[in-house]
Amino acid sequence: MSEDQSANSPLVPRRTIRSFVRREGRMTPSQERALEELWPRYGVEAGEGALDLAALFASTNPVYLEIGFGMGDSLLALARRYPERNYLGIEVHRPGVGRLLNLAAQHGVQNLRVMSADAVEVLTKNIPGDALDGIYLFFPDPWHKKRHHKRRIVQPAFTHLIARKLKHGGVFHMATDWEHYAHWSLEILNHTPGLKNLAPDDGFASNQGDRPPTKFERRGLKLGHGVWDLMFSRV
Repeated sequence: MSEDQSANSPLVPRRTIRSFVRREGRMTPSQERALEELWPRYGVEAGEGALDLAALFASTNPVYLEIGFGMGDSLLALARRYPERNYLGIEVHRPGVGRLLNLAAQHGVQNLRVMSADAVEVLTKNIPGDALDGIYLFFPDPWHKKRHHKRRIVQPAFTHLIARKLKHGGVFHMATDWEHYAHWSLEILNHTPGLKNLAPDDGFASNQGDRPPTKFERRGLKLGHGVWDLMFSRV
């Protein structure tokens, strides 16, 4: 493998590089108030130690984690659809956090908690091993330029971390509308010890599972854009 090929191979280990750029955007007064008034109810500070998930939710129900929930629509839909599950969302975009807090309060959602921190750091420091029944990564930043591929969150170190945090039988579910990123992620995940592709041909999932469709996704499908789902279980 040449030096150039090695630099762009998804299987080559990399030093830790953040997969996001913090873009605050303008917050509405409602979102500002939500962060002030509702964070004590739904918010979780990262800190340095492992979270007691049963104490955090005041229940022993299964816990599902969404990485990068954006404006919160999918996470809220899941929390409302499955009240017998607990959901923890991570997002660094503060307007999205504020919006989700408002929606959760409006709908009286009890099984939802939110963190505003780097997802890899949260997984490393705050989530115990063998703790999660599911991890969602829906439409992460594809960093489509070749020189930015190193910023993609899906890297071998990340998928190894995912495998350690899932319970046996727990599922990692990813979706992307960038075909190159889909194949990049599929190669990495298929080579991750402890994870098994749920597609019979070790390819992409044939359905979207319990992932709620987004407005962005529906618009893209009308324009002929593809969406690729990947589902892997911890063995």
